[in-house]
Order: sequence, then C-alpha cells, then structure tokens
Amino acid sequence: MKLLFATCALVSLFTCSVASAAGYNYLEADDFKKWLESGRKMTIVDIQPHADFVQHHFKGAVETNAFPAQSAEERARLDKVLPLVAETSGEVVVVCPRGGKGAKGAYDYLKEKGVKEKRLQILEDGMQGWPHKEMTVDGDK
Repeated sequence: MKLLFATCALVSLFTCSVASAAGYNYLEADDFKKWLESGRKMTIVDIQPHADFVQHHFKGAVETNAFPAQSAEERARLDKVLPLVAETSGEVVVVCPRGGKGAKGAYDYLKEKGVKEKRLQILEDGMQGWPHKEMTVDGDK
C-alpha cells in the first residue's frame, strides 16, 4: 500500500513539474489562420530580424526585431508594443522565426511587464513552420 501511495505521489509530482515546465500558450497554425480570416482582434508581435520580417510577415504585425529576445537591448525593443497591448483586450500573438527560445523570451518579458498570461500566445513553429504562405505579406508584394 505504501509503495502504491509513493508511486502515485511521484507520478503526480512529475506530471505537475512537466506542466509547469511547458508553461507557455501555443497557438497552432490552423487556429491562427482562422483568427486571421475572421478578423479577430489581436496584437501580433513579430520579433523576427528585420530582413526576415521584410521577407514575410502578417498584415498588421508590429515589427520589433527583438529576436532572440534574450539580451536587455533585445527585450527593450518589445517596449513599443506595450502601449498597443494596454489599449486592447485581445490576444497577443508572438511570432518568431521558429516559435522556440526567442518566442519564449518575448513571452516572458511581456508577462513581466504586466501582460496577462491568458492573453499571450506563441505561434507554434513560428514563421518558418507557417504552412499558409499566401496569408503573409512579403517583400515582393
């Protein structure tokens, strides 16, 4: 009986630590596509480097060039979106090249600056994983 209890406690502890380690809200490409098509109110925070942003981004996205959002200087580039986020109540979607470490850095910084976590989303797989290229603005258009 004690062994069963100990095993259950360990499984529970492991499950909770994995859930908190994940700790980010991810938005799948198809769901984001639906949001874009419906005209859903949101702030798109694009942290891609300038050259990548020019190559492809979403209409209405705020260019921050904050990638990888690790240094104080890169994170400070996100400050320009804070007034826009404060004016709205919709979701805040962070877009980066691959949806990984840079997006998490931006997410964490915006959360530290008072953006409610329930509003924050990371576009899963970032711009490189975006399958609906026809929905982006690029340098050729």
